[in-house]
Amino acid sequence: PNERESMSYDCIRRLQIATGEKLRKFNSLRGREVQPGEFWDVVVVTAVDENQRKAYELQISEKVDRKELPVGVQYKVFSDPPGPKIGNGGSTLYALQQLSDIYGTSLGRLKVILIHAGGFSQRLPSASALGKIFMAVPLGDPIYQMLELKLAMYVDFPSQMKPGFLATCADDIELYSIAEEESVKFHKPGFTALAHPSPLSVGTTHGVFVLDPHEKLSYSEMENTSCLHFLHKPSIDKMRESGAVCKKRSGLFSMSDSEFVYTDSTYYVDFDTAKSLLNLLTELGTLNCEIDAYGDFLQALGPKATIEYTNNTANVTKEESSLVEIRQNIFHLLKGTPLNVILLNNSKFYHIGTTSEYLFHLTEDMALRGELGLLSSAFSVHMNENPEGSSGCCIMYSIVNPSCSVGDRSVVEYSRLAEAVSVGKGSIVSGCWVSPGLSVPDGVFMHSLCVNHQDQTRFVTVFFGINDNLKYTVDTPAYMEELKFFGFSIEKCLSVWGLEKEVLRFSGDTSSCNLWNACLFPVCSDQEGSFLMSLSMLQAILSGSTSPLPKDTKLVSMQECLQSKKPEEMLKLRKRLYDDIIKERLSS
Repeated sequence: PNERESMSYDCIRRLQIATGEKLRKFNSLRGREVQPGEFWDVVVVTAVDENQRKAYELQISEKVDRKELPVGVQYKVFSDPPGPKIGNGGSTLYALQQLSDIYGTSLGRLKVILIHAGGFSQRLPSASALGKIFMAVPLGDPIYQMLELKLAMYVDFPSQMKPGFLATCADDIELYSIAEEESVKFHKPGFTALAHPSPLSVGTTHGVFVLDPHEKLSYSEMENTSCLHFLHKPSIDKMRESGAVCKKRSGLFSMSDSEFVYTDSTYYVDFDTAKSLLNLLTELGTLNCEIDAYGDFLQALGPKATIEYTNNTANVTKEESSLVEIRQNIFHLLKGTPLNVILLNNSKFYHIGTTSEYLFHLTEDMALRGELGLLSSAFSVHMNENPEGSSGCCIMYSIVNPSCSVGDRSVVEYSRLAEAVSVGKGSIVSGCWVSPGLSVPDGVFMHSLCVNHQDQTRFVTVFFGINDNLKYTVDTPAYMEELKFFGFSIEKCLSVWGLEKEVLRFSGDTSSCNLWNACLFPVCSDQEGSFLMSLSMLQAILSGSTSPLPKDTKLVSMQECLQSKKPEEMLKLRKRLYDDIIKERLSS
């Protein structure tokens, strides 16, 4: 191989070894009492509302009981206050407020990790009911969820950090390697952000750091430098004119592009700066708009930061008159605060926020599989493994009869598949009980939820096309034919089920009609029956043959399922599955 290939191989090898080390270190902490300074003092997970907070707390306490997490750590779930959405920036401020209320002055001695996990996960609905931070990852025994994976990847940080907090998101993974004698240290005043070399195209959807050209870089695996200012989702032209674009040097990286930028992921805030953020909340009173913990905080930092960005509301979901004013407040409060950057030159950033990213990373992405050691099957009882071990699908926490077939690029999780079930290619089956002989088509998403319907526990299996856009919205039901469900108009689907378009309800605010709040899914009395009924509705759409729904079928939306979900019932079903998997494993 030429020099570049062997270098790239070397980078990957180092990444694998470093990642394996972190996983080993975290595994040794699972279920054991941690020593002071060895791990985080407090792990905070944010939730969007009380309903989500309860579901998260329930899952964390079960994880601690099952020895899946380190013990002797304070795990806290904080929900956003009711009212308008406040974004992850608002959540950060409220979480700091709650920490301050709980710990008072002793907060100044604590090391806190703050994981942003609030949100409805509309682009990956299998994570909507129980949260993205609790998505299963095909790794570890007992099986990992995103929470453990995040904690494992940052396992070296607490011991190298001064009191303060580390802010991170629930749906990304950062892998990195550094030289033996080095460590990632969070000990400087102000903000300290991790930075990853990325192609310019990636920079347009992330934050980008403009480094100080006077600080000469050595391009070793890790470097500490300072940042002049931070660009939020900049255009490529903006990156060039700001001096954010770096030229590739020979040396370390496995970056194939000759030009790259450094993009953001996780950042640390020291305790004194955290205190000034707290003052900000006091000053602002109640928040009534979305604040971005990346764009709105980081753009105020560094010597070259200017106030212009405060007027740019292009990336904002709902434009709020108060947003500009709040941003200006943040800018004045944080201006002059240093932004230190730790360049992780041999690192990878993975985002798992959509169904297509999820399927790709879990079934096809050979790089991530190699770096993390992902399995095709984790904590499952199932069909005979292909001899070469890679069937191109991923099965987690499930019982799959040996006579079943699961297609390439499909994921089955938290499910039971009876004999002779087949799952097509590129599909997701989550939390389902599939009766004998059924076949799930290609490219579909099916997920069963427990809901409270008229004070009784009921089941709803939601189904979508993998590429359906659940957020695409029209203003009134009159335009519903613009909503595409499996590529068909909603009207066509309704007629297949023998319904008039007038009967279709949209839950919540009817000035926005989308697949998220369209009441399309039947309420059933048991899990197996629920799957069967939804599958036959789906097969009717795909075959175009009329298949009228039974009289009195109640139809609900994904939005309503979440409002009335019963997380404790869903977790009981998982517990039963857990016990059955353990039993099957012992007997085999």
